[in-house]
Amino acid sequence: MSRSTYKIQRAILSVTDKTGLVEFARKLSRLGIELISTGGTAKLLRDSGVAVKDISELTGFPEMLDGRVKTLHPKVHGGILHRRENSAHTAAVAAHGIQPIDMVVVNLYAFEKTAAKPRVAFEELIENIDIGGPSMIRSAAKNFHDVAVVTSPADYPAIAEELTRSGGVLSLETKWLLARKAFSTTAAYDSAIASTLERIPDINNFQPPAAAELRSAGQPGAAVPTKDEVFPQTLRLSFQKTLDLRYGENPHQKAAMYSDGSAVGVANARQIQGKELSFNNIVDLQAAWDLAQEFNEPEFDEPVCAIIKHTNPCGTATGKTLAEAYKRALECDPVSAFGGVIGVNRPIDAEAAEEMHKLFLEVIAAPAFDEAAKAKFASKKNLRLVEVTAAPQKWVLKNISGGILLQDADSRSLQDVDLKVVTQRPPTPEETRALLFAWKVCKHVKSNAIVYARDGQTVGVGAGQMSRVDSAKLGAMKAQLPLQGTVAASDAFFPFPDGVEEIAKAGATAIIQPGGSQRDPEVIAAADRLGLAMLFTGVRHFRH
Repeated sequence: MSRSTYKIQRAILSVTDKTGLVEFARKLSRLGIELISTGGTAKLLRDSGVAVKDISELTGFPEMLDGRVKTLHPKVHGGILHRRENSAHTAAVAAHGIQPIDMVVVNLYAFEKTAAKPRVAFEELIENIDIGGPSMIRSAAKNFHDVAVVTSPADYPAIAEELTRSGGVLSLETKWLLARKAFSTTAAYDSAIASTLERIPDINNFQPPAAAELRSAGQPGAAVPTKDEVFPQTLRLSFQKTLDLRYGENPHQKAAMYSDGSAVGVANARQIQGKELSFNNIVDLQAAWDLAQEFNEPEFDEPVCAIIKHTNPCGTATGKTLAEAYKRALECDPVSAFGGVIGVNRPIDAEAAEEMHKLFLEVIAAPAFDEAAKAKFASKKNLRLVEVTAAPQKWVLKNISGGILLQDADSRSLQDVDLKVVTQRPPTPEETRALLFAWKVCKHVKSNAIVYARDGQTVGVGAGQMSRVDSAKLGAMKAQLPLQGTVAASDAFFPFPDGVEEIAKAGATAIIQPGGSQRDPEVIAAADRLGLAMLFTGVRHFRH
């Protein structure tokens, strides 16, 4: 019998994620495939009425050392690894009473979930490093000509269908595809372990990090670095492709989306309506979502709506309701909002959906959509509705030729101690609240950035200009609402007084900016001369 048509007669099943396993096992059993299993997997199958042999019956040894040793045995690995067309191999396994194992169904201890637990104990972390599972996966994948290795429940239906259709045979092409997936699985698993343990340099002073500190790019379970090692010496990233995109930023570019394997963030969002997301949709969706999440802090814990176009906010506003926030955001620049992407920080209800339904939009991202909102949007078949679970970002990566740049996410929040009044006139309480709102929005505008705002509403956005004074002019030019009495935020310091003069000319009465220019005294003097209040933050928010 050729290796590509070898019939599967015996399978070993040992899984942590038991999704779909019982039904898959039933289908294997109906095909006459003998099932061998371990521990909790065997109990589940037996309790579900599926005939299964314990691993100890195969090996002649009990599972021991608290489950650390159960499949590490020649009767397991010899059954998997021997080459069926090699007469010396078949003679050797026959001489030692080793039975062929033709399929390995294994997924691994949830190491990353364990590592992401708040204050996880070191012993628990170590005990969740799987040994037998990766060993069986690698053995089966290495001998893919003769053995099928199944590492994902998502593959169960297709495999069962092919086996049923062919009378218990999997094609060589299918086994090769499964083997490639298997090696990717063990590589990602080892990478997650290495990345986590590498960042615990002093085992005698192990301090389990909090869950919020564990989340990092591509490694949800990576432990917090020591103060002497902000970034790992070796950066290991592991992502699984979740979506092939129609094209990239432009039609001649190919693109795909990858997930870190968690259930949170934009890459793992749930699309509940609309045509497929494009590369640019996803980039804008991330920008909209990030800006909306700025307003979940106590001082601005109210509904907010951010309308994004080409990653820049063309309107952002808060409101007593989400519908009010949307209408106020739209007032800032209704022309640019056409075909935009919306991000909000509250579930979308019927009232908000009624308002948003009036405008052509590409994507709406929200924590949830109620049933009335879904019904309202249903008539817009192409409108993409995306439910996102919030996820803090720890790192930001940028591609460069020959490598990448890595930095902390810009998550620095202003504290009262950061704010310094530098002008003769301090801002009024109303101006201060508006300045803090504008500062949050300005952080999400491409540099150079100037944002004009009043309390809870952007009025004009000047983004991405090569000089700061041009951004001040552009923001004023774009304004559709009255500028008189607004405030302005600048993402970086003013190198000359001309930017402040332009802002005053537009009608703004107060400015918030980082400070730090050699010409700060001239800039402050200009503000005093023009009657403006000015706050320094000491924090810069460049966004390139």
